[in-house]
Amino acid sequence: MSARYLGQRLLQAIVTIAAIVLLNFLLFRLMPGSPERILLRNPNLSQQVVEATRARWGLDKPLIPDQLVSYIGSTLEGDLGYSFKFRGQPVTSVIADRVGPTLLLVGLGELISVFVGIAIGAYAGWRRGGVVDRVGSGVSLVLYSMPYFVIGMPLIVIFAAGLGWFPTSGMTSVGGGDRPFPDNIIDLARHLALPLATVSLGLIGQYSILMRSAIIETRSEDYITTARAKGLRDGRVLRAHAFPNAMLPMVTLIAINLGYVIGGAITAEIVFSWPGLGTLTVTALQSRDYPVLQGIFLLVAVSVVLANLAADIIYGLLDPRVRR
Repeated sequence: MSARYLGQRLLQAIVTIAAIVLLNFLLFRLMPGSPERILLRNPNLSQQVVEATRARWGLDKPLIPDQLVSYIGSTLEGDLGYSFKFRGQPVTSVIADRVGPTLLLVGLGELISVFVGIAIGAYAGWRRGGVVDRVGSGVSLVLYSMPYFVIGMPLIVIFAAGLGWFPTSGMTSVGGGDRPFPDNIIDLARHLALPLATVSLGLIGQYSILMRSAIIETRSEDYITTARAKGLRDGRVLRAHAFPNAMLPMVTLIAINLGYVIGGAITAEIVFSWPGLGTLTVTALQSRDYPVLQGIFLLVAVSVVLANLAADIIYGLLDPRVRR
């Protein structure tokens, strides 16, 4: 990979992140509501108290450049301010407490859906018109068109409320600290089963559809015809020739979805009351906790940019034509 190609992608990522930081600064300052009144929770504050609070937070200074320079400096230092909802807690601590559950749920769901969706799509595209293609493509289209809450609610009704196999919500049962460690792991796995199935099913469809399309397009290439003319078995032609080239368009989709992993699946987390960034986003919206929303927006946006940068680098390694 040439240094020029890598430098261009790095520069593009840096410029994009800078634009995100600027947008993050302006967007949440255009929203309605006075920060000092939201934090102090008293609509009858005297003007003297409001002015003193504004001065202490630097809100009495010009938006640009004073507040902008202060915001950029604090962001570079990792200081995202303090939460309105969770009083006295830094935004970084509030978000950090929710990152783990989201990575566990959506990260595992992403990994499962990548392997299962690509396998189904590759086989369906290679055996176009067969039973697997018809059934797999139909199910994939249905799953792809369904939001998480539509997938999750029947799972709760059948497997939680009906059969009683799994809990309906939460991440752990009450009193988990008094149980042995293996029991806590089992309890976590039971709580994770239904939301993980929901996220995985919701993502499998798009991977399967895209992979099927890529395999069908690859089948018509000359090198596939040549490989078959050499007498290679279909399985080897698929694994050694068709599959690696069909993976090229999948790289970008996988990388971008991995970037969104950090943001969580809001509807899935809400349905199952999963304590991740998705439920935190809804809580912050309901309480107009702008610092937390600002931190989540920044985290998700930068994660997507970095994931897209990784996709460009991987794409350049896989396909020499794009790195010139």
